[in-house]
Amino acid sequence: MSLLTLNNIEVVYDSVFLAVKGVSIEVPDGGLVALLGANGAGKSTILKVISGLLKPERGLVTRGQVRFAGEDILALDPPERVRRGLVHVLEGRRVFEHLTPEENLLAATSMHRDRARIRQLVDEMFSLFPRLAERNKAKAGYLSGGEQQMLAIARALMTQPKLILLDEPSLGLAPFLVDEIFDTIRRINAESGTAVLLVEQNAVAALDVAQSAYLIEQGRIVMSGTAEVLKSNPDIQQAYLGGSSQVDYHAVKHYRRRKRWLA
Repeated sequence: MSLLTLNNIEVVYDSVFLAVKGVSIEVPDGGLVALLGANGAGKSTILKVISGLLKPERGLVTRGQVRFAGEDILALDPPERVRRGLVHVLEGRRVFEHLTPEENLLAATSMHRDRARIRQLVDEMFSLFPRLAERNKAKAGYLSGGEQQMLAIARALMTQPKLILLDEPSLGLAPFLVDEIFDTIRRINAESGTAVLLVEQNAVAALDVAQSAYLIEQGRIVMSGTAEVLKSNPDIQQAYLGGSSQVDYHAVKHYRRRKRWLA
């Protein structure tokens, strides 16, 4: 069963620039789906369509439908979407630098009224991310990039989401921290059943944790399938994984070739 469905979405910025062109995506209930693509392909725009954060950037959905848990949510504002169980971790972490890790977590609990439950959620986050508990006396602005990313994910989880949108969680992190972040993403999905839509340029890491994936190029989905199918496709290997130069046009469900990737 699909928890999230995007059907033929088109997005225009400033009433002029068509950034996303007929995109359709599904995220199953409890699934872990990756959205891959180069810089500027439209990945972050798609996440903002889902979370409702297009308007501040003068973006507008001009066509299509976004359904979450069986309901059309395009008319809902971002706070209401969070209350329905959808949360977005933006690129660049965006933690409250003047607050401690615990204060950052508490800032995401306005929807909760039970203080005992809030305390339990904080303890769960510190158990999931022990490094945050160790650094709890420090201001978030003094945390390392990896620690800030952990805090951003933990803060999102404080809302108890059904679906978490992650935008470039590995951006700017050392390789060992990337492994740690992706192990945590896999654990969150497996243990809590929280669905994940993961936007990444690091195709190797993303396809290692995802169950299925989509590839977006110039605002269009050009390839989709299981993670294993995409990893084995020679074009994916050449453009993203540094592998074969052979082209297989039939190894994935959808694929339309218009030009040589990244030429």
